[in-house]
Amino acid sequence: MKTDLTDTTSSKINKALVLGRRAIGTPAVGMVLTLVIVTDEENAYDALKAANDASREHPSRTLVVIKRVSRSPRDRSKARLDAEVRLGADASTGETVVLRLYGEVVDHAQSVVLPLLLPDAPVVVWWPVNAPTDPANDPLGALAQRRVTDTYSAEEPIRELTARADAYTPGDTDLSWTRITPWRSMLAAALDQVVCEVTAAEVEGEDFNPSVELLAMWLADRLKVPVRRSKSAGPGLTSVRLRTSSGPIVLDRPDGSLATLSIQGQPDRAVALKRRETAELIAEELRRLDPDDTYAAALRFGLERLDEEAAVPAAEPEQAPESAPEPEAVPAAKPAAKKAARKAAAG
Repeated sequence: MKTDLTDTTSSKINKALVLGRRAIGTPAVGMVLTLVIVTDEENAYDALKAANDASREHPSRTLVVIKRVSRSPRDRSKARLDAEVRLGADASTGETVVLRLYGEVVDHAQSVVLPLLLPDAPVVVWWPVNAPTDPANDPLGALAQRRVTDTYSAEEPIRELTARADAYTPGDTDLSWTRITPWRSMLAAALDQVVCEVTAAEVEGEDFNPSVELLAMWLADRLKVPVRRSKSAGPGLTSVRLRTSSGPIVLDRPDGSLATLSIQGQPDRAVALKRRETAELIAEELRRLDPDDTYAAALRFGLERLDEEAAVPAAEPEQAPESAPEPEAVPAAKPAAKKAARKAAAG
């Protein structure tokens, strides 16, 4: 069921939601949270599709906030709100409201969203693109317990990652971090299988990929070892190598789908490490709404510190001191019998 509302208000949208639930025979609200998606018209379709897929696991009221750019000064001075209310089959297992903001109301999106939040339910705000520098202090971000960004979609991902570290607030998270969850799980499981000391690590992946940096910072923070990054053609992360006292541990994924885990003294194993869709990433983030302390620790480790520690060369093994030269051989004394024979010959 779909209802279009032109030049409307939040109260009229709420009324349309109630009437829509009654029309499809589900008057009760069975949503577990409110997901607010802040995006532009270009990325709205993909973001909404991912949210609808994730709602099969987490039934939610999804509010899509699209800030439209008015072309003329006259249009920018007028405030207008258009809405599209979707329920039933058009909204998967949840409720969807697409909000298009025009004019002055663009700068006051929180006043439109606030009346539409589910009462006594957590709020998650997701910026698929163009996330604010400080999500917690954004007017919409301030409404949420959880704020999801994606540095991979930024024009300069590595600089964006540094900005995220400077402005981090408990409740912030990033889909670039969510993408490396299977890698972290697999590496932790591999280290549980052997008794060893890790002395260095290397992470290989695409250039300007924030997931490579986050995985490297996580390894450096948890293992307290220098971590080097190297470039590859991708896709995404391609390899992690751990140098240990019992031999190398390598997790290699050259094709973005199937990986090979190699541990010294054990047969190689094929492990599923497929690159996941956005819907799976969002569903994972919605499973936990408490602060992610592990992400915070890795992010705060810092790219600068990572570069400094990776630049320190590994200590060369100490060489054994050169042995002292052998003393020259001293000629052995001649037997007394030979000496007496020489005297006899001389006489």
